[in-house]
Amino acid sequence: MIIRETCVAIWDALHAAVMAQPHKEQWKEIADVFQQTCQFPNCAGAIDGKHIRIKKPVRSGSQYYNYKKYFSFVLFAMCDANYSFRYIDVGSYGSRSDSAVFAHSEFGKMLQDKALDLPEHTTLPGTTSPAMPFVFVGDEAFALGENLMRPYSSRGLSLARRVFNYRLTRACRVVECAFGILANKWRFLHTPIHLKLETAISAVKAACVLHNFVRGKRRV
Repeated sequence: MIIRETCVAIWDALHAAVMAQPHKEQWKEIADVFQQTCQFPNCAGAIDGKHIRIKKPVRSGSQYYNYKKYFSFVLFAMCDANYSFRYIDVGSYGSRSDSAVFAHSEFGKMLQDKALDLPEHTTLPGTTSPAMPFVFVGDEAFALGENLMRPYSSRGLSLARRVFNYRLTRACRVVECAFGILANKWRFLHTPIHLKLETAISAVKAACVLHNFVRGKRRV
């Protein structure tokens, strides 16, 4: 009970301060950093999912049993180029794919409804036309969309497409690195979490906002 109440209190105290939804100017700032570090313009964030290993929840059947052959729930995240989480969705069944978790998440629905306050289309560096949308980048698990980019299929790629895949993969790697930093800082994520499901979800959410809090302090 102490663990659950403490984690809920940490989330309630820090969520609005360190994981608030960006507004239009902040999206542009995020895209500028992606352009500088990954040479991928108009990128508003990188998305991916991470399986959080847990003990089998009571009467859950195979809902939390994932393709890696253990029980888990999914931490879906969108992060910026500074390895800070800008949005998280925690607790989806481990048996679900990343694309399904994304489609049913609040973030996915807001992106579909164009409710994220993304900047207007703008031209890419070194070009005068056409104006291109701001996008989020993900791996092959995600479906291509106006504001969601994924790599080209690896077969028979031209040089231009290989360069595109290389730069997109560099941008995607940011969220994978963020997961690695999170797990190495809060090491309970390296082993199965022996807590009730609701408490385990609260612990992961608390770790994510503490991760952002620490990252923010280091940049000051």
